Amino acid sequence: MRETPTWRIPVGIVGLFLVLMVYAILIARYAPEVIGGWSGGAQTVVYLILGVIWLLPLRNFLIWMETGSWTAPSAPPEENE
Repeated sequence: MRETPTWRIPVGIVGLFLVLMVYAILIARYAPEVIGGWSGGAQTVVYLILGVIWLLPLRNFLIWMETGSWTAPSAPPEENE
């Protein structure tokens, strides 16, 4: 477990915010042009998918912020009691 502060956490938070802002602006700018003529149900499904898709890389990004590695560390061996 990390006991000292690291630069990755504030940089990661700012980076995540900026990336999400760019993603949201791109979706808000271009998605209505593409799906504007679709039915309300189809638009709802597309916006739900687009609203959840940003979560896919989030796990690895949070792991990097905490550990400095893009993959999860291996589990420590269990202690026998």
